[in-house]
Amino acid sequence: MKPDVPNKMIEAMFSAVGIFKTFDRTKALADANLDLLGGEIHGLLGANGAGKSTLSKVISGHVIPDEGQLIYRGQPLVLRSTRDALNNGIAIVMQETSLVPDLTVAENIFLPELGQKGRLSYSSLYKRGEALLATLGQQGELPLDIEVRRLSAAQRQLVEIAKALGVQAKLIIFDEPTASLSPSEVDRLFDIMTRLRDNGNALVFVSHRLEEVFEITDRVTVMREGRTVLASHPTDTLSQSELIRTMVGHDLASIYSRPHALKATSEPIALDVKGLEALPMVRSVSFSVQEGEILGLGGLVGAGRSEAAEAIFGLRPRNAGTISISGKVVDPKKPADAIKAGMGFVAEDRRTQNIVPHLSVKENLLLAHLGAHKGFGLGYASRDKQVASLLESLGLPADRLLDANMLNFSGGMQQKIIIARWLLLEPRVLILDEPTKGVDIGTRSSIYSLLRDIAAKGVAVVVISSDFEELLGLSDRIVVISDGYSVADLPSALLDKEKLTLLAAPRTSMARNTAMLTELAKE
Repeated sequence: MKPDVPNKMIEAMFSAVGIFKTFDRTKALADANLDLLGGEIHGLLGANGAGKSTLSKVISGHVIPDEGQLIYRGQPLVLRSTRDALNNGIAIVMQETSLVPDLTVAENIFLPELGQKGRLSYSSLYKRGEALLATLGQQGELPLDIEVRRLSAAQRQLVEIAKALGVQAKLIIFDEPTASLSPSEVDRLFDIMTRLRDNGNALVFVSHRLEEVFEITDRVTVMREGRTVLASHPTDTLSQSELIRTMVGHDLASIYSRPHALKATSEPIALDVKGLEALPMVRSVSFSVQEGEILGLGGLVGAGRSEAAEAIFGLRPRNAGTISISGKVVDPKKPADAIKAGMGFVAEDRRTQNIVPHLSVKENLLLAHLGAHKGFGLGYASRDKQVASLLESLGLPADRLLDANMLNFSGGMQQKIIIARWLLLEPRVLILDEPTKGVDIGTRSSIYSLLRDIAAKGVAVVVISSDFEELLGLSDRIVVISDGYSVADLPSALLDKEKLTLLAAPRTSMARNTAMLTELAKE
């Protein structure tokens, strides 16, 4: 349950009034407004491309607005850089952290001080670092003397938060902070945010996960097409359907509705994985997927799910195990081998693993085609009809097919293009790692519908997701991976979020897991 707002005087802290910002010909913000109070967690919501990230960057000094006014503690505020924002106690915790991987935790927390004159006292840094972690209720949870590159995603985010407190930030923006976190890690983050709020900080929470918005925020502001369409509304007076309607401009059917009947359990096996080992993260993973089935791979962040998918697709060397496609054993040593065998793979990180930013939409769309194409030339013409049909089915504007830069599109549109890339090759097996990470509720709904349509045509779909609600709503069956081992394989109808969380726990909890599996077997 969301904790009560502290019973104390909540002071006005920050206002953004009439903010406009245009990039080239794209109007990112058009009369955006935001009011923040001290001692509150304020949700900033909207579909992809609504302007949330741009407004966040204006507030944190990353972007200078064309028009509008910022007011901080009753005084006009002009920000020309992130340094200006930090000096005024305004910081942003990004989804993709801005830490220096080769520096230690302590050095990253106090990075702004490293360039100052005088001798640096590491004992002082460690002492102050422990004090900051104690403020967050995380004392002793994070080694201050190890390199950041060795930390998990949740630990890196904790460093970012400590870094914000290191510059005495009183206004902190959390931009999609839970996108790569497991449920238990989300709970820890929310405990930290609640503690910060109770200390009088103003927190902005940018998220597409509406269940989290209702759990943690006190008020919400909704943006659509660069404008504020709902300002500072108490969260507990809204229903989820009202919030979705405000965000997308119309009612949205249940995103987990199933228009197609589930496939019978006697369908042929499309992908069969036995005893997969790819050390050190993958120790023994086995599962199978039928034609037309959506299989979810569940587990905590770092359990080995992504690494198992990469090993199957030839992106990571295998130490042991067999992989079969439609009954035929395959041995993909590189992605080209996997593509040839009939597999497609949508990796987790859109920016670094999936798109080439300065290629056009068409060139990005046909990247996988180039890997499979034989003969002279590019062979684009052979795909023209498929491209046109895909664009229409995905709601992608055909007139922007030759757009010179993929980064001109929202994250949701980029993700649709990436999925479409693999559909052009008509794969027998499609693996997707965190397919809805960082996309809005409307795009999530369309991606779910697309995956169900793909499965209805006989494609075996494997979905890796840290969002247990997504796994339960989308998957026909779920395989749970814990500490590099597949520990459970059950129909999603037999599971709920609590059971999934228990199964995904480290293998030290196997006694509890075994007892629960025994009960499930009885059912």
